[in-house]
Amino acid sequence: MFDYEAEANFLEGRTLLITGASDGIGKTCARTFARFGATSILLGRSQEKLEALYDELEEHYPGKTIIHPLDLSRAGPDDYSLLASSIEEQFGVLDLLLHNAALLGARTPIEHYPESDWQQLMAVNVNAAFFLTKALLPNLARSDRGRILFTSSSVGRVGRAYWGGYAVSKFAVEGLMQTLADELNATSKIRVNSINPGGTRTGMRQAAYPAEDPNTVPTPESLMPVYLYLLSEASNHIHGQALDVRDFDPERYR
Repeated sequence: MFDYEAEANFLEGRTLLITGASDGIGKTCARTFARFGATSILLGRSQEKLEALYDELEEHYPGKTIIHPLDLSRAGPDDYSLLASSIEEQFGVLDLLLHNAALLGARTPIEHYPESDWQQLMAVNVNAAFFLTKALLPNLARSDRGRILFTSSSVGRVGRAYWGGYAVSKFAVEGLMQTLADELNATSKIRVNSINPGGTRTGMRQAAYPAEDPNTVPTPESLMPVYLYLLSEASNHIHGQALDVRDFDPERYR
């Protein structure tokens, strides 16, 4: 596994937005980034979970956390425009947009895939990523180290039977990342990448593999050196890449 020793408070003065922040990898990112000085805007569907995380972070890092409950399956362009305006008014600049929220959906053959599951899953996994990115690009463009990080999956790079809408949505996310990265390559300092965390000890993983012993699966905390590196100046050369946490090597992209 890749190891990276980030400098203390290297995220001081940086404003980061994390979707799916109330659970799993998103929650661990929120805790980790706060430890390095970041101001974080945490999006999630559950207000109760967000408030609990806010209380935890506020106790240790006062004044550094903002929560924004939002159901991505129901949100529309106006919701994202309002969020972008609020960020611009309060901070002026956004330094990271981490697309972490996702639904697993049914794991069943395409022939029998529930249409309602498909529509809800695409709304969260694909449409929300598009609308949110589009709305926040002007805020990110004002950063001298803007980052957009899409959360991918191995089943979004090589199709696998019975992964249905989830796999298809992750293929779409990869396409969105590549298209946006190519558009911004010569015109912006924003670095755009996707990251496949691999099997990680989360609620979604447990839902996908109910018979698996969670103690045999790496924790979200084990991923954090890669996420921290991608927020650092050292990662400026990595752009438009489909990254895998488990075999991450920054020298590969020079």
